[in-house]
Amino acid sequence: MDEHYFTVNPSAPDRRFPLPVRLAGRDLELVSSSAVFSGHGLDKATAVLLDRLDEVAEPPEGGTLVDLGCGWGPIALTAALLHPGVEVWAVDVSERARELTAENARRAGVENLRVLAPEEIPGDLAVDTLWSNPPIRIGKPALHELLREWTARLRPTGTAALVVGKNLGADPLARWLGELLPAREVGKAASAKGFRVLEIGPES
Repeated sequence: MDEHYFTVNPSAPDRRFPLPVRLAGRDLELVSSSAVFSGHGLDKATAVLLDRLDEVAEPPEGGTLVDLGCGWGPIALTAALLHPGVEVWAVDVSERARELTAENARRAGVENLRVLAPEEIPGDLAVDTLWSNPPIRIGKPALHELLREWTARLRPTGTAALVVGKNLGADPLARWLGELLPAREVGKAASAKGFRVLEIGPES
C-alpha cells in the first residue's frame, strides 16, 4: 500500500482521473492517478503546510526551491504560482508522480517548474528553499539519509520547511535535525490538526 513512497514504476494500473483543486488562491482542473500519494486530493499534512506558508521564510527572488517528494505536485505548483521569479524543482522517485506533476504544471500554466528524478539532479545544485511533506513511512534510516543529503544542499542562507505528523515523530525529527545541523536553528514554525511545520533556518 506504500508503493507511492518508493516505487519507480508502481504495479497498480495508471488510471487517471480529473482532480479539481484550489492552490495558491486559484481553482485548477488538474489530473491524478492511482498509486500516487494522496491521489484524490490534498492530504492533511500538505494542506497544513500550504496554509502556513506565511509563517515560514519566503524563497528569494531568482532562487531555487525544491519540493522533495512531489507526488502529483501540490507543493511545487503552489510554489511556482506564488513565486513566478523562483525556479522550482519537483523531485520524486516515482515516474508516475513526475508525469502527473509535469502535466499539472502545463494545466496550471506555470513555466518556472522543472520535474526530475533524484538521479537527474545535478551534483552541484545549491538549494535556497526546500519545502516538503517528507515520506516518513519509508522508515527512519532511509528518511534520515534523504534529509541528510538534501539539507547538505542548502546554501548558507537557505531554509527548509517540512510538515510532519506529531504522532509520526515530528518532535524527535526536529531534535535530530538540530543535532545534524548545529549551525542552523531548527524549530516549530506552526502546528495544526496534529501536524507540525518544522523550519530549518539559515546558518548563523
